[in-house]
Amino acid sequence: MTDSRIHTGVPRADEVLMGGLLPESATLLRGAPGAGKTIFGLHFLTTRTDPDATNLYINLGEPKAYLESTARGFGLNLDAVEFLDRSPAGETFQEDSTYTLFASGEVEQPSLVGSIREVVEAVEPERVVIDPVTVLRHLAPDTRQFRRQVLSLLDFLKSMGTTTLLTSQAATSLPDDDLQFLADTVVTLDNDMGHRTLSVSKFRGSSSRDGAHTVTIDDDGMQVWPRLDPTRHRRERPTDVLPSGVAELDRILDGGIATGTVTFLSGPAGVGKTTTGLQFLSQAARAGDRAVVYSFEEGRRTMLARADAVGIPLREAIDDGTVSIVEIGPDELSLDAFTHRLRTEVEEAGAEVVMLDGVGGYERAFRGHQADVTRQLIKIGRYLRNMNVTGLVTNEVHQITGEFRATEQQVSHLADGIIILRHVEYKGRLQKCIGVVKMRSSAFETGLRTLDITADGLQIGEELSGLRGVLTGTPNWHDDA
Repeated sequence: MTDSRIHTGVPRADEVLMGGLLPESATLLRGAPGAGKTIFGLHFLTTRTDPDATNLYINLGEPKAYLESTARGFGLNLDAVEFLDRSPAGETFQEDSTYTLFASGEVEQPSLVGSIREVVEAVEPERVVIDPVTVLRHLAPDTRQFRRQVLSLLDFLKSMGTTTLLTSQAATSLPDDDLQFLADTVVTLDNDMGHRTLSVSKFRGSSSRDGAHTVTIDDDGMQVWPRLDPTRHRRERPTDVLPSGVAELDRILDGGIATGTVTFLSGPAGVGKTTTGLQFLSQAARAGDRAVVYSFEEGRRTMLARADAVGIPLREAIDDGTVSIVEIGPDELSLDAFTHRLRTEVEEAGAEVVMLDGVGGYERAFRGHQADVTRQLIKIGRYLRNMNVTGLVTNEVHQITGEFRATEQQVSHLADGIIILRHVEYKGRLQKCIGVVKMRSSAFETGLRTLDITADGLQIGEELSGLRGVLTGTPNWHDDA
């Protein structure tokens, strides 16, 4: 039950944790310096289940003044947080730097564990952060004593009803395998070449989302962007047909595109892929369906001008709130942040048609995650299909004419339909043509038709039946007789 979970306070981290941490549990938050452990801890402590509760920060690394300054920088309120400052710069540490980890009855020095117990009993915190717990290792004479004392401390904190977050400076020179064994939950923060991620390797008593999920840190603090998992999303709706509104094109498509499918519009630059896609979107808007265009290659102003030039009423649809154009520039968003935005548009704003314009720009926008780009595009297609959302994807092939290729990214298998647009030399001039090479859900016309884009819109003309080798870009007349 998510109602009993302890929320981390980090946006969407609870989604990865299936609702949050378990009450009275101990979580090990691992990561190299700079990975964001302290920021995560501050989010955790400034979030309260009980509005009257007080939380406790046991800082063994950074001094209290630094933590307070960091919290202010991210707009986090520490009014309900008490500190036990045992940092090297802390006043209490300087007063007596001979602390040991042991109970005071075992050695002559005062006990740090004993000090923690006293503060916890006095404050009765709902949440406790020990940052970093690995400092305690230096106060123990051997690994066995360290494990025993940490386990004793965790048992005490649980008995007091607290939920505890321990941070670990994960490093190969000082493994924290023993701490991972003692903790109920293990969360790792990673920072690989500027790409921050969060993953959960252990969650005793609960399931969690697999994989490495993108983490961002900005002026508002830390945010987690869960990876898209299409299998977690499904919506049943009756299948219909989305027409283009161009009679001859709809005739080629046997009425239009089946809703809940993904269709690629494939061809070289300037052949009319985006314009054809906008034609379908305008018809969806006319029927009252909400549609969104994610433009990776051209600006909103250019797209609107293109629509105006061919008589597509895109501005009216935008004014009515039935169509949105969202520009996505290079490195503007992480891949996981983009898929979250797409999910929000579908699940909260009710988008029923989504257009990605186009694949090449999509790859450039997320080039920092190049290994995942194609795989994530496949997941996006599956997600749209599972949610019964109609997807349109414009895909540029770089040859203006020449040997036919449906796509250049080897992603054509994710498409339910592929509409091709080509330039061919026809009767001494460069002619656009359009045809269908794949349509899983319906019958379609197999011939190629001429295509002209005019001020009156898309004009679909005669079939190029007297030619052969059209897809090579240099067709030849042939005689059937």
